[in-house]
Amino acid sequence: MDDGPGRERLRFTVLGPVRAWRGATPLAAGSPQQRALLAALLLRGGRTATAPELVDDLWGDEPPHAALAALRTYASRLRKALGDDAETLVSESGGYAIRPVDGRPLDLDTDHAEQYAGEAEKAKASGDRTHARELLDKALALWDGEPLAGLAGPYADTQRTRLHEWRLSLTESRLELILEAGCHADAVSELTALTAAHPLRERLRELLMLALYRSGRQAEALAVYADTRRLLADELGVDPCASLSDLHQRILQADPDLDAPAVSFDTDPAGPAVVRPQQLPATVADFTGRAAFVSELGDQLATAEGSVMAVSALTGIGGVGKTTLAVHVAHAARDHFPDGQLYVDLQGAGHNPSEPVAVLGAFLRALGTPDASIPDGLEERSALFRSLLAGRRVLALLDNARDASQVRPLLPGTEGCAALITSRARMIDLAGAHLIDLDVMSPEEALALFTRIVGEERVTSERQAAMAVVGACGFLPLAIRIAASRLAARRTWTVSILARKLGDERRRLDELRAGDLAVKATFELGYKQLEPAQARAFRLLGLADGPDISLAAAAAVLDMDAEDTEELLESLVDSSLLESAAPGRYRYHDLVRLYARSCAERDEHPPSERDAAISRLLDFYLATAARMYALERPGDRLIDHMESTSYPGLVFADRAAALEWLFNEGGCLLACARQSSSPDTLRRAADLLQLTKDLAESGADALQYEQANAALLTAAREAGDQHAEARFHLALTYVRTLSGRLDEADENAKSAMLLGLASEDPYVSSFAPNDRGIIANAQHRHADAEGYLRQALAAFRDDENRQAEASALCNLSRVYLDTGRVDSAIDLAEEGLSIYRQLGAKRRLANGMYALALAYTQAMRLEEATEQLTGALAIFRDSRQRFWEGMTNFRLAEVELAARRPATAANHAEQALTALRGIGGDSWRATVLTTLGRALHALGQTGRARVCWQEALATFERLGSSDGIAVQALLSPTAVA
Repeated sequence: MDDGPGRERLRFTVLGPVRAWRGATPLAAGSPQQRALLAALLLRGGRTATAPELVDDLWGDEPPHAALAALRTYASRLRKALGDDAETLVSESGGYAIRPVDGRPLDLDTDHAEQYAGEAEKAKASGDRTHARELLDKALALWDGEPLAGLAGPYADTQRTRLHEWRLSLTESRLELILEAGCHADAVSELTALTAAHPLRERLRELLMLALYRSGRQAEALAVYADTRRLLADELGVDPCASLSDLHQRILQADPDLDAPAVSFDTDPAGPAVVRPQQLPATVADFTGRAAFVSELGDQLATAEGSVMAVSALTGIGGVGKTTLAVHVAHAARDHFPDGQLYVDLQGAGHNPSEPVAVLGAFLRALGTPDASIPDGLEERSALFRSLLAGRRVLALLDNARDASQVRPLLPGTEGCAALITSRARMIDLAGAHLIDLDVMSPEEALALFTRIVGEERVTSERQAAMAVVGACGFLPLAIRIAASRLAARRTWTVSILARKLGDERRRLDELRAGDLAVKATFELGYKQLEPAQARAFRLLGLADGPDISLAAAAAVLDMDAEDTEELLESLVDSSLLESAAPGRYRYHDLVRLYARSCAERDEHPPSERDAAISRLLDFYLATAARMYALERPGDRLIDHMESTSYPGLVFADRAAALEWLFNEGGCLLACARQSSSPDTLRRAADLLQLTKDLAESGADALQYEQANAALLTAAREAGDQHAEARFHLALTYVRTLSGRLDEADENAKSAMLLGLASEDPYVSSFAPNDRGIIANAQHRHADAEGYLRQALAAFRDDENRQAEASALCNLSRVYLDTGRVDSAIDLAEEGLSIYRQLGAKRRLANGMYALALAYTQAMRLEEATEQLTGALAIFRDSRQRFWEGMTNFRLAEVELAARRPATAANHAEQALTALRGIGGDSWRATVLTTLGRALHALGQTGRARVCWQEALATFERLGSSDGIAVQALLSPTAVA
């Protein structure tokens, strides 16, 4: 900050090394004793320190003979270093002080920290806990290692202790806010490290117990208390403090008040809400009629302010206006729900209704819960959702539900909250729900809606024709809206023209029926008004599965350039037959998609064009994925062993852009592969799944990836396509190995080997033995593993697949490690890593570094192992590879444990558990828990260590794994970790 022309502000730091700057330019603060004098003056806040006080500060009871002369020398040198700001160092009354000059405040890091801490207290008191946490983060970020680093003397020692204590106090306050925000899983690893560093600090132990309990780890929480009580008795001869003992009792009693708080980070009686979701879609400006229903629903929702949860369910045929009415009523009732409104389209009318577990994940995120704190299971997510809403007044609009079973886990369940549900199914089995059957509009309401959209002037002069229009629409609101919108967009049309068009039976169904047929009649009206090119686009795009479709993919379906495609799609958006999900992305309403497909079956000529459109989409995805794969895995020969494509893909500027495309399009890629089950497309679908296997490795789409492969494997068998069948087996081997289901994976790999040889597929014939080698080694069948991997290595070299060769070398290195040939294992890993470097394969380079680190660890070259793992971890995170991020943290924990740094080991193990949640399988979780237990045992937290081992042992025994033997030994009374 400039203080005037040519003059920059002085800045000092003591929360780390004692330093001084003018602007961005560092000043020479001098020797340690000179810096000790500067620190003593800075920390007095402008007060004068006498010479005897300063001598005592710097040297204590043993000052040098010329201490006063030395003080004057240090002061003189400091003034010289300060240059134009020398007057900041004041001499008076036989002493010294540092004070601001000309009214300019002194810029000292401790002052900033105090300001942030004070503002954080105010923010917390006002209910803004999120801002309070941000302020505490800023305060703590000012520390740069040890305060007053490198300074000796009594004053520096005393102040260093004070600043350490202050930092810990701020850290505790920050962690309290983290727990109040429901981020208990995130807090566990940090608290584990802090309690290891400060074992006698009871507040940290208390917070750790609470974080573990809220993470579903009750036994570990109780073990922390047992460890703490023993430690305090041994070290200090005292019992735990009252608050720690009280928490212990409350955990034993499963006190519901200990659950993740619903109010603390969202609302506060003293201040406004911090996280208040406002997810309701916009209400339509021309909402018409339904007065009785609006009143009935409004009264029902108002009862939520009492002692019950209000649940209202609207049912009726598609297009009857359920969503429009529900959104209108929800907006009108917002004042009754000041803590927020949640909304979700449950996709109940389509083939793939939303899973409640996924919806709950989205709701929990909207309520401020971090991903790491969201449990995996449906029941756990539902319980956390209800806990978060306890004491709050929130409305949940659950639109387009399939049935009551889909809705039940999504109900708030607490007084003050309400749920408004729309569905085509009457939910008579939803206990306590207020049911409303929504019929079509009355003729008067239908005409009023038509008039509001078209305009009073046009309708008044042709009232009879207008009544004919709404009658032809069956008084169905959606049909009326589409018809009126078309007329409003065509100023040259009269109402009579529209009525004549609707009166033509060739342009609508003979009669309106219940359910989908009513909706189909409405969509038919809009569809028949389309120009031929628009109609073709509408039909063909509806054939593509997936949550939405990008502009580039749509262009492939239509076999058009991007500009013409965009113009067509935007015209369909204007016609309300297509939605614009985001810039460059489009989607159908589920019922419109079904209608579009029926149109394609009826109207697309020749019929082969339907298959051709999906084939072009598959080619587009396949060609684009191949370019992504080439950037991600240079030197891999998969692309040379793929089916040819006739439609080009996208070109990426760099690897980052390619990965961004992959993860953005994951759902669409897997949907396209899964629907490509015909004999003509099976092999390309198999190639697409091979190219996109990073989706399984990231954890985000692992389940969908496996399901697509399993479904297509069945199709390949039925088609008698051994080539495709082999590749689907290979993909299933990969994803099942990642999840720890080794027996299943080995069966897939065995089938892949046989089918690969039968179909003369060099890619499968080389990768299948590689995978079997990995599995055999994990199952401790080391001789088999070495045989398979040498077979794979020879096959990779014959195929000139350099990247795969490097992979096999690294895998073989692991076998050598497990059979005691450590030096050879290092050589193999280094050879593999060298190939990765030559190829410029950044993503695979991390796998090579990981393999080399394992060898270094066994050779007790621990610093080198840490260096390799740290570099690999950064690459895995950048590549969004959650599985490998978790595994690398696990290996870092092993290295830190071997280096006798158990606190850091425990921290890495906790991070591994968080990253591997939902992927990696139970076996890896048990393995990480075993290592976490070792680290905790080394820290003296024997109770919690035993809990970790007991959970690991139970998992290994359930899986029938021999790894449980070692864990059983750890649990024996004579075991030493």
